[in-house]
Amino acid sequence: MVEYFKQIVTGQFEAALCMLNACVEACPEEHWEGKIAKGSFRWVVYHTLFFTDLYLSPSEEAFALRELHSRGGDERGEEACVGLGKEDTLAYVQICRQKAIETIAGETRQTLEGPSGFSYRKCSRGELHFYNIRHVQHHTGQMSAYLRRIEGLITDRRALPWVGSGWR
Repeated sequence: MVEYFKQIVTGQFEAALCMLNACVEACPEEHWEGKIAKGSFRWVVYHTLFFTDLYLSPSEEAFALRELHSRGGDERGEEACVGLGKEDTLAYVQICRQKAIETIAGETRQTLEGPSGFSYRKCSRGELHFYNIRHVQHHTGQMSAYLRRIEGLITDRRALPWVGSGWR
């Protein structure tokens, strides 16, 4: 049953990240700084990927900042980060995708049933994976709605497709 669970979670993580990736690819450079709520498109996608990366770590203490964080920022601080350019963001999506695949593959029944690894996330590690996927989808929805509102940018409903499972 654990292997089946890991297969499902991996498929959903990949689908969520694939949909986020499609938003990043569809966003023209001139709209990269466009406003979504209180932040920019650039910040929303960076924030999403930063926390995806963080929560795929075994714990906050085990999380290691990457070289790209020196440019994009540490989202755990008080201030909003600057984020990354489009090319670096697309590379970060792939880093998070690979980390999701490897992290979930390494989970066991004991780790999934155990604590999340984050003192402020009072749930099991298994539930944290669902929380993480929901976070990706929440912000992907914001980015998708933003892109569809931009006049003439996204007119074809298939331009930002729903992905049921896996990476497409």
